[in-house]
Formats: sequence, C-alpha cells, structure tokens
Amino acid sequence: MTGTERKCFQKYYPADFDPSKLQKAKRTKGKLEIVQRVMVPFNMQCNSCAEYIYKGKKFNMNRETVQGEAYLGLKLFRFQFNCPNCMAHITFKTDLEHCDYKNEHGATRLDGGAVHSGSMNLNLDGSEAPEDPMKTLEKRQKQSLLEMRNLEELEDLQEKNRGKEGVDYLKLLEAAKSKEKELEKEEDARMARDLLQRSSEAPKLDPASSKSTNPIIKRKYEQKERFAGIKLVKKSVTGLGLIAGYVSDSET
Repeated sequence: MTGTERKCFQKYYPADFDPSKLQKAKRTKGKLEIVQRVMVPFNMQCNSCAEYIYKGKKFNMNRETVQGEAYLGLKLFRFQFNCPNCMAHITFKTDLEHCDYKNEHGATRLDGGAVHSGSMNLNLDGSEAPEDPMKTLEKRQKQSLLEMRNLEELEDLQEKNRGKEGVDYLKLLEAAKSKEKELEKEEDARMARDLLQRSSEAPKLDPASSKSTNPIIKRKYEQKERFAGIKLVKKSVTGLGLIAGYVSDSET
C-alpha cells in the first residue's frame, strides 16, 4: 500500500472482492513480531552484496523478544530487516550490559565494533585489534599531567604540615586577645582626650556679643525693637486723636 492509498478517503472495491480470500500473516506460537521504524545503530556492510548501510538510516524492522536471554531481569530485543540492495536478511539485538547493540547475522559492523571483553580490544573474528597510536599518546599525556598535579598537591601538604609543627595555638589565641584589649583601651583613652580638648576649646557665649555676631539673633532683636516702636507710634496717634476730639467738643 502506497502513501497516497493510505491517506485517501474513498477506496474502490470491485464487485468480485472477497475479503475471506486475503492471506493472513502466519505467526509462530510464542513469538510476537512488531513492525517498528528504527534507525540503524552502527555502520555496517552487507555480507551478500557488500552494500554499505550507514548509521542513522531508517528501516521498517520486525522487533521480537529474544527467547532465553535476559540481563538483570530485563528483556532483550532482536531487530530484523532486509538489505536495501539485495534484500538479504540482517539481524542485530540489544546489548544492555554494555549499553550497545550486537550484530548477529547478515552484515559486518564497520565502526570499530569491538567485542567487550575486559581490557582487551578484539575484532569480530576474535583477533586482537591494533591500538591507535594517537589515543595511546593522549592517554600518556593525561597520566603525566595527573601525576604532576598529584606531586604538587603532595608537596603543598608537606609544606603545610611542616609549618604547623611546633606551633602552640593557645598562646597565639591569648596573644591576639591581649592585643585586642590593648587596642580597645587606647581607643577609649583617645576618645576621652578628644572630648576634653573640644570642651576646653569651645568659646563662651556672651549675650551682648551674640546679638552683634549672630545674624539670626540680631534679626530677632531688631524685629522686637521695630514692633515696640510701632506700638509707641500707635499709642501716640490714639492720644492725639483723643485730644483733638476733646478740643472740638469744648469749642462747640
């Protein structure tokens, strides 16, 4: 069935169509195959036609549970698909112990798929794989750097331990406390001297001189004098008015 047939809304069924004649897929007992869209987990080459199948290429694969094998109670799955060139049967399964996949049948793994067997790197045929000189050089450089750092840390610790030998911490604490007390006493004495000096140097206020020197006091004093003069003028004016009224009454 193509993509267009799958997505159409109306399908044509001929008059002589009999659904009972359709062949059903045969399933073996105990095996349940599920078609699943899976990407190839590693680079491989077909053993029949030497076709290269690269990692990440998607296929519709049949997934089934591996019978009689498990890892820590977890099931292992086998994936089956056909080579896109010669339709050869290729299978691989999950490897939970090493978080990887194992190639089983129909193809050869190409991306350095070494069998996990301790510290030795083995090829698929069991022969020992040659070590990469660049990787060995990088490992040696990392080991030398780690050794140098460890030596520096060890020397620092030894120097610290040498400096700590023969030191009485109680005496150091007592000396620090006595020094703090002396500093507090000196600070109190200095503050007392400053207060005495300020009190002796403070000028005594004279009310007469304050009037002439302080502008605020002088202004207030002038305002008082001005108000007193205004009051006198008002009293004199009212007195003159009374006299004028008395004179006019006497003339009449």
